[in-house]
Order: sequence, then structure tokens, then C-alpha cells
Amino acid sequence: MTGSSLNGIYINFFEKAGYSPEETDKRLEEIFRTLFYGSEDERIYHPVGDDMGYIVDTGNIDARTEGMSYGMMMCVQLNHKEEFDRIWKWARTYMYMESGRHAGFFCWSNALDGSRNSDGPAPDGEEYFAMALLFASHRWGDGEGIFNYSREACELLHSMIREGEGERGRGMFDRDNYLIRFIPEVDFTDPSYHLPHFYELFSKWAYPMDRTFYANAASASRSFWHKACHEISGLCSEYSYYDGTPYEQGAEKWGKHDWYYSDAYRTIMNIALDHIWFGRDSWQEEEGKKFLRCMTESVGAARWDKVLDWDGTIREEDALHPLAVIATNATASVLIEESGTKDAENALQALKRFWETPLRTGNRRYYDNCLYMFSFMILSGRYRIW
Repeated sequence: MTGSSLNGIYINFFEKAGYSPEETDKRLEEIFRTLFYGSEDERIYHPVGDDMGYIVDTGNIDARTEGMSYGMMMCVQLNHKEEFDRIWKWARTYMYMESGRHAGFFCWSNALDGSRNSDGPAPDGEEYFAMALLFASHRWGDGEGIFNYSREACELLHSMIREGEGERGRGMFDRDNYLIRFIPEVDFTDPSYHLPHFYELFSKWAYPMDRTFYANAASASRSFWHKACHEISGLCSEYSYYDGTPYEQGAEKWGKHDWYYSDAYRTIMNIALDHIWFGRDSWQEEEGKKFLRCMTESVGAARWDKVLDWDGTIREEDALHPLAVIATNATASVLIEESGTKDAENALQALKRFWETPLRTGNRRYYDNCLYMFSFMILSGRYRIW
């Protein structure tokens, strides 16, 4: 597959399944309007005053760098500059840490009045902030102050790979193996944090002194996925050691994270987007087949609401975010290139199941619907390099 970064072509996979471009575009706009301006039981975006706004985690009633940066990415992809700038100003005003060992990063969780719930960052938020800002710079142009998007992104990217201990604080990547950490203080990772498709672009647009590091990080993360995704099921764990095996220590502090659970759903979505944008790793096509065989043939669509172990074993626990499973399972269909095969049937089944599933409502809608939006953008050809 030739990546979109080279040919500029973004495929609408829904059209392959029989849905017209017109109904796909209409559906995408409806999703955005629901998430940003729907009823109180639907929306996750809230304007604040004349020039700010936040994305709320409706299950935890806070604003997280994950959701704030996700909201910015949705806005830049779909050309909603006002909402982008509002979210960014709220994040930069209340979440950015000017001093201390995490200076240059963002507090991962804030109360909705802007006060901080933590004094530490979560790297997945920083990654999305940087990428969304660079896309905004290219799509809309740089402004003044915090709206000089490219400068803000490059400063953040420079901080993320810094060397430091003690008062200065560590960066977000292990400088020996180029893998992103779960948080700066620890030496394990989260497979869904790995975004080689972002790192490839950082290696072109970050400060020149930082570009080689991000190029190496892109290669390292693609290789890491080979180890983190189970050789039979294609699933990964929520957290893992740097060798890809599930992280089993620290349950008393971190909880249980060695199974295929909430964070882990993002990994197949990330693999799909990397494949669309760059298409550099043929292993990803085999991964897609294994993943969908596990989900459609071994687990079965009727059990997608259950927690799974790394090897695909079905557990009794209910998934906290079953809609996120449906959405991200569908993105694996972009990895199946042969037609008329059982693998192609599996891909079509996952894609149609997603199309036929509405957005989630209620207090757990935030995470499910964010992954729903990203999955829909990927499958409709509307998640693009700007």
C-alpha cells in the first residue's frame, strides 16, 4: 500500500461497503454537531466565556489532556477553528505547567473550574496537542502568542524528549530505546500511546535538533507493536514492558492493566492510521487479519461487550466502553486489502456493525464517542495530514 503521505489519496472505506459519500459526509457532520452542540446527555464540549472551552470526561467529571487534545484534533481535521482556539486557550491557561519538575508539560486532569487535580502529565495528551497544533499551523496559519501554533508545538516536542532528573524532571521518551513512557517517572509503556505516524511528521516539522530522535521513535514504535500485539489474537494489553509483554506489576498502585481493556482499544486504530498515512510496514496487514479473526471468529460480535485477555480469552467482566470496541474494531478493516476472502468478510462485518451503531449517551459517553469520531474520520477518509 502506498501511504497517503506520498500520494495524497484518502480512501472512503464506507463507500466500499455501499454507503455513499454524501451520506458519509452528512453522518460525520452530525457526529461533530452532537459531540459539540448536542443535548446535555450527548455533548462533551462546553464553551466558557467569550474565548475558551473544554472537553469533559463525563465519567469522571473532569477535563483531561487526552480529551482536550482529542477535541483539538477533531476540530482541525473538520475545519472548526473557533472551537479549536477555545479548547487550546483553556488548556494553555489552566493545564500548562510553567515551573517545577514538569515545567513545559500539561497537568493531565483539571476540575471544570480550571483548578488542577494533579501535578503530573500524561504523554498521550502531549502527543495529540503537538500534532493538532502543527496541523493548525499548516491549515490556518500561525497567530500571535499562544496561537503561534507551530512554535507552541515545537517547544512542546523539544520538552518531551529532554534529558533530566530531579528538579528538572524526565522527558516522556526513554532516550535509549526511543519508546514513549506511560508517565515520565516510570520505565514501562502503554501500547496505545505509540503513534509512529505522528513521529514521522514530527521528524519533518519539529526543531531541526529534534528531528532525528523522532524519526528513530517512529521506527522503534513500529517494531514495538510487533511485540506488543499477541502473535495469535493480535490484541495488546493496556500497559506493557518495553519488550511488549503485559505489565503485571504495580496492581496496588495502577490497578489491573495486563488485559485488553480501555486504553488498549486505541492501538488497532493507531495501526490503521499509520498504515493509511505511511504504509511502511507490511506486518500491519497480517496484524489486521489476526485481530479481526480473533474478534469476529473466536470472540464473536455478540461478546464484544466483554473484557478480553491478551490472548483473546473471554472474561466475565463487562467492558466499560463497549462502543469504543465496536468503533476501533472497524478500523482494522483498512488493513485488509484482499477482496473475496474470509478476512474481507470479517472486515465488512466489523465496518457495517460500526455504521449501524449510534453514538453513546449517558455518563460514560466521552471516551466511547471520542474513539467513535476518530474511527469514523479514519474510515471516511477524513483523518488527514495537513
